[in-house]
Amino acid sequence: MYKTLERYRSSNYSSQEVKTPLDGEINYQDYLKLKTRVEFLQTTQRNILGEDLGPLSMKELEQLENQIEISLKHIRTRKNQMLLDQLFDLKSKEQELQDLNKDLRKKCQLQETNAENVLHVSWEEGGHSGASGNAIEPYQGFLQHPESDPSLQIGYHQQAYMDQLNNEDMADPNEHGRSGWI
Repeated sequence: MYKTLERYRSSNYSSQEVKTPLDGEINYQDYLKLKTRVEFLQTTQRNILGEDLGPLSMKELEQLENQIEISLKHIRTRKNQMLLDQLFDLKSKEQELQDLNKDLRKKCQLQETNAENVLHVSWEEGGHSGASGNAIEPYQGFLQHPESDPSLQIGYHQQAYMDQLNNEDMADPNEHGRSGWI
């Protein structure tokens, strides 16, 4: 068995040694092709950038010009397409925001209408409602009549205002529109 394994190993290694020169040759040829391609691309890049144009013939210069024009057209087309895509996206977002805004306005308007209805019912019933008393209870602190809360009338004295109006009426009738504090 040992001899069989040795023969297998020796035949396997010898076949790899035979393949190695061929693989090396193929790899070297690939290397030369790639090297030539890289040099050509570097030369073309320099020519496109406007360098080393002296040795080029008129036909080569025209080909280079056509290549640059085609590339520019491609770039402009792609840029325009990207801008159109962005514009379309922005328009769709704008429409979504307008729809959302419309929905929010409807919601606010509905809430205002409901609040006005609650206030109206509260004022009509004197702050008491039979069946819907639970709905108004949270707002009872906010739904007080202004005369009952003196803090809402800071600096306002109704009697002083009435006295001032009476004094103006009793003043000289030739002083129309003049107030006592001018």
